[in-house]
Amino acid sequence: MSPQALPASLPSAPAATVPDPSRYRHGALPLHEYLRRHAREQPDRAAFIWYGRALSYRELDAWSDAFAQRLAALGVRAGDRVALFLNNCPQYVVAHFGIQKLGAVVGPCGPLFKAAELQYQLCDLGARVIVVAENLMPILESVRSQTAIEQVFCTHYGDLLPAEPTFAVPEELRTPRTRPAGTIDLLEAIAGVAPGAPVPAHETHLDDLALMTYTSGTTGMPKGAMLSHRNVLFKTGVTADCNDVRGDDVMLAIAPVYHIAGMLMGIDATLYAGATTVLMYRFDPLAVLQAIERHRVTWWYSMAPMNVAVMQVPGAADFDLRSLRMNPATSFGITLTEPLARQWSAFAGGARCHEAAYGLSETHTCDTWMPADAVRWGTHGRLAPGVQCRILDPDTGSERPVGEPGEITLRSPGNFLGYWNKPEATAATLRDGWVHTGDMGRVDADGYLTFMGRFKEMIKVSGYSVFPEEVETLLIRHPDIAAAAVIGVSDPTRGEVVKAVIVTRPDARASLTAEAVIAWSRENMSAYKAPRFVEFRDALPMTGAGKVLRRLLKS
Repeated sequence: MSPQALPASLPSAPAATVPDPSRYRHGALPLHEYLRRHAREQPDRAAFIWYGRALSYRELDAWSDAFAQRLAALGVRAGDRVALFLNNCPQYVVAHFGIQKLGAVVGPCGPLFKAAELQYQLCDLGARVIVVAENLMPILESVRSQTAIEQVFCTHYGDLLPAEPTFAVPEELRTPRTRPAGTIDLLEAIAGVAPGAPVPAHETHLDDLALMTYTSGTTGMPKGAMLSHRNVLFKTGVTADCNDVRGDDVMLAIAPVYHIAGMLMGIDATLYAGATTVLMYRFDPLAVLQAIERHRVTWWYSMAPMNVAVMQVPGAADFDLRSLRMNPATSFGITLTEPLARQWSAFAGGARCHEAAYGLSETHTCDTWMPADAVRWGTHGRLAPGVQCRILDPDTGSERPVGEPGEITLRSPGNFLGYWNKPEATAATLRDGWVHTGDMGRVDADGYLTFMGRFKEMIKVSGYSVFPEEVETLLIRHPDIAAAAVIGVSDPTRGEVVKAVIVTRPDARASLTAEAVIAWSRENMSAYKAPRFVEFRDALPMTGAGKVLRRLLKS
């Protein structure tokens, strides 16, 4: 079907049946126990597929056991933090669960980190052991002497590539191995453990610390959000049930698994449901088409620009994507509008596509879900079962009426334990069990939440509140604008005014002017929201997870 053919409406789905969130599919257990169960009951089923190389549940369980053994031999104990500094690959998953089986804590470090960023997080974690990708070793070596790192497990992304890949492999995965001195080869270390050797005895409790994911924040240095096994299990169970993740699904994981959303959708939901996930190192539109067709992918968590890029691949319409049934997506840079979702649904042969969810690291994300049979465009979906939300007046702390904007506060079993070694920041954010998000939003009478922006990024124009996300959403409707970010700049009479930073589409780089953008904005949005200043750039600064770093636009 041509990607330009739009159905009259999106395909409907049966009304979602959401179970009591306290009733988990295989009991209230840490996710690594779900892995053990699946390894017993379906040992030969592929847990992950890496460019055609299948890692079975039996292998994943045995390899993560072996890694736990090696960590224990190095003196790693329950509660110790172990850093992961690598991109999507099967070795990441093996290390993640090996760490947690030992009762230690996973500390993901962004593979896009520069030296100073890595040094800060390793020092804050107090990690003595790290698992690192070979191509990132120079960054680690440049700061290692300023950290507590004693042991380094190193791995190469190409180590597990099959002889005949089933879809396109990025060239960086084929670089020659170098075997850095002073490191332990991860896969060789795992292979050296006697088969069936027991993991050192440790009874994991659901309220034990499992994961520390660092929040980027809008001010100050990143903070380690402490998440327990209960937080992980609750949000994984709710997300899998609300989004109809089934045991027979073949999922596609491209979002960075070191980031909380990619981890939840790409690793946790897989292990919870006993599904299979096709794992990609990074996004490649042709590889997506090949992977969906050749592995009959049924479920994909994407970002809206990915869907657009896939449809633009020459010959894309020749691929058979009819296996794809569910495609929750996130608006990053490009808003997932109803026309775009309908276009993708037609292109993919009927896949249901809608906004994925609202959430944050401190709540293990996915505090909302979008019912496939009751999509409400412009919102981020209904509150997930077991999640409570109050919208508060930011000045008085009183609860706002239904439909009125205020600060989003959340309470659920997914709420984090606090910030690592930052009691004052914890007290400011986590109050009486409620996470005060610092986000502005509103909840309508049907329980749909709309995220409107960060309070600290809100722009005050002549007394009016302007939220960057709203203006950005309007700006990218302009046919010549590919991406936009909005910030506030000081103004002597209005307090602040809006400045837009624009990335144009390639064919409009020479023709689109600031004056034209301003004029168009005044015709398409309220006068106080319209940008007074426009700057053109080739790209916007973003995190590895695709969030625009507006604070960097102010420098």
